[in-house]
Amino acid sequence: QVQLVESGGGLVQPGGSLRLSCAASGGIFRIAVMGWYRQAPGKQRDRVAIITASGTIIYTNSAKGRFAISRDNAKNTVYLQMNSLEPEDTAVYYCNVIAAGTSYWGQGTQVTVSS
Repeated sequence: QVQLVESGGGLVQPGGSLRLSCAASGGIFRIAVMGWYRQAPGKQRDRVAIITASGTIIYTNSAKGRFAISRDNAKNTVYLQMNSLEPEDTAVYYCNVIAAGTSYWGQGTQVTVSS
């Protein structure tokens, strides 16, 4: 059974940094895309950043210049380094993996940016 385990969320002050990790396990193969999405209270889930197997990266406009996505293919792990965090970044962050035509989601990790 495929599992995505996220870690690294928490409470941080404005201007601070956090690093999220998501490890995929359970016999997952042919991972094509790994990415991060977020959902703030009362809003839809939006894409933050994705990275393909070949290394192509796409960021949402609000993440450009502040966030960096990376992946370790040997560990089936994707990371999201978030810098210069703002209160508007407060949300539940979800890991997403597309493998062999199937989309998998993590359970979500809370990121709160507040003074």
